[in-house]
Amino acid sequence: MNIYLLIAGMIAVLTFIGHLSYGRREFLQPMLRADYDPTAKAIMHCVFHYVSVFLLLSSVVLLACAFAAVALMQSFGMLIFIAVNFGLFAIWQLYIGFMTDVNVSFKRLFQWILFVLIAVFTLAGATLG
Repeated sequence: MNIYLLIAGMIAVLTFIGHLSYGRREFLQPMLRADYDPTAKAIMHCVFHYVSVFLLLSSVVLLACAFAAVALMQSFGMLIFIAVNFGLFAIWQLYIGFMTDVNVSFKRLFQWILFVLIAVFTLAGATLG
């Protein structure tokens, strides 16, 4: 068992659950009630669920790799892909948080912490595990 990938997978599962509960309540539902272009609203609804699928699949891959259901040699590329994605998500969220003109509290932009943890543990699991 690869403990680094297990930790990354568990954090990814918690992120997925948070996305579907907190994210739905605090982002998706208010956005769908807002008064703006219906096409943009439909696209954002799709994007929310694209992220849901990515989080779910990443969680499954991380946990499968943690329990050696997939050999490390065969999973290395997927793990690096997942780590880079989550790392870039964190960087981009911090960039937007610091550069936006809107006064956004980092209490509401906390996801970057989870993204960094997933990226770091995934990289550790892929290279040290």
